[in-house]
Amino acid sequence: MGALSFRKMHGLGNDFVVIDGRASDLSLSPEQARAIADRRTGIGCDQLIVIEKPKAKLADAFMRIRNPDGGEAGACGNATRCVAQLVMNELGRDHVIVETISGLLDANAAEGGLVSVDMGPARLDWREIPLAEPMDTLCVKLTVGPLADPVCTNMGNPHATFFVSDVDAIALEEFGPVLERHKLFPERANIGVAQIVSRTRLRLRVWERGAGITRACGSGACATLVAAVRRGLTERKAEIVVDGGTLTIEWLADGHVLMTGPVATSFTGEMPAALLS
Repeated sequence: MGALSFRKMHGLGNDFVVIDGRASDLSLSPEQARAIADRRTGIGCDQLIVIEKPKAKLADAFMRIRNPDGGEAGACGNATRCVAQLVMNELGRDHVIVETISGLLDANAAEGGLVSVDMGPARLDWREIPLAEPMDTLCVKLTVGPLADPVCTNMGNPHATFFVSDVDAIALEEFGPVLERHKLFPERANIGVAQIVSRTRLRLRVWERGAGITRACGSGACATLVAAVRRGLTERKAEIVVDGGTLTIEWLADGHVLMTGPVATSFTGEMPAALLS
């Protein structure tokens, strides 16, 4: 494999190496994905994104998501906005459909250069998370350190959201990896700690499975609002403040979750063949 062009993008600091693989069948091994994502010896990113030809008739592009550990992820809201913007610019349209292994996602250009993505319906049943045993996902019996009784939601990937009084007082780097691989989560889980600021504003930090702490997690923000609404803590539309900035999330009446936020390109380049060997 020769030099491979890429674009470095981010959504509120949640950063991605984006590769256009539509011209040729680009198949990267887990080892190659880890090499690219390595922040010391590779390019560095929270997720590696490969844009592929769509498989579904309605889709404009297929988005494949790889975590820094080389594993494949089912959803990434911030990356979806990045890919959607690229494809909208390419096609000269303000609406596109992005396909993922978890389904089709509608994306639209929004005011102020923002991008909105319909992340699909929130899945709330314990089988859909999935959990290892039957349990009420509104109050899951799970305690690790100061974190207890999360709300579990599937937004194309599994999330456990813990409500706390001060997110910055939680050692997420300590408890995140333990909870991610807890036996209750057979497919592992993204771990969020959320603080209610008001009925329309929340503070959130997320430990992403396979990636660690990130500056923003779009699907985590969606899961957090759904969790807060289910517990009667917020309105159905609210601002979610993450380490990298603010996302606007709305849980629509039809069960779908709408996420709106910014995207940016940091730089473009070519990765050397040695990185892919």
